[in-house]
Amino acid sequence: MAKTFDLPETIAVFPLPGALLLPRSRLPLHIFEPRYLAMLDDVLKTPARLIGMVQPSKGQGQGLYQIGCAGRVTQFSETEDGRYMLTLSGISRFRILNEVQGFTPYRRCTVSWQGFERDMGGEDHDTGFDRDSLFRLLTRYFNARGLQADWETLRAAEDELLINSLAMLLDFDPEDKQALLEAPCLQTRRETLMGLVEFALRGGAGDEVMQ
Repeated sequence: MAKTFDLPETIAVFPLPGALLLPRSRLPLHIFEPRYLAMLDDVLKTPARLIGMVQPSKGQGQGLYQIGCAGRVTQFSETEDGRYMLTLSGISRFRILNEVQGFTPYRRCTVSWQGFERDMGGEDHDTGFDRDSLFRLLTRYFNARGLQADWETLRAAEDELLINSLAMLLDFDPEDKQALLEAPCLQTRRETLMGLVEFALRGGAGDEVMQ
């Protein structure tokens, strides 16, 4: 993805449990809370139009995981009652350095982009990817949960799009989503994804096994 703007040192962040954005992927969002409407209004006035998606961390207070992913607002539309439907296109992961204290109703953080230079490059590849093994696993998972899938579209997807889309869409816990986000490469993300699906098929932390 070509970059025609400089990555800023401070960005607006949107803590949303279970919502995962990955580089070169797209995330639809529905914005309706007043503080996030204000955030979107301010973001659209900046050259980069970036929103940092982050997972809230467990525990007391308003903690955030250190690593998130910034997305550029590439599509948006307003409803008659003042809500917004928008699409974020994943640009790069970032590391939170500190939270900025100020007068905005939404949260902002100073971030570092170092260590995530590959996110701005071309498509990642997984040379050890056994697609048949993944689809056998997915078939069991979808059948066990009574889910429907467009298998033709999934099978036609390129490796990165397939793995990232599954990571974003499947119903994993926030800490599992964070592990998928922090995976250093596509192969590690695919291995993590398959491990999470296998864990779910074994019944998670319990003894019940999903057939």
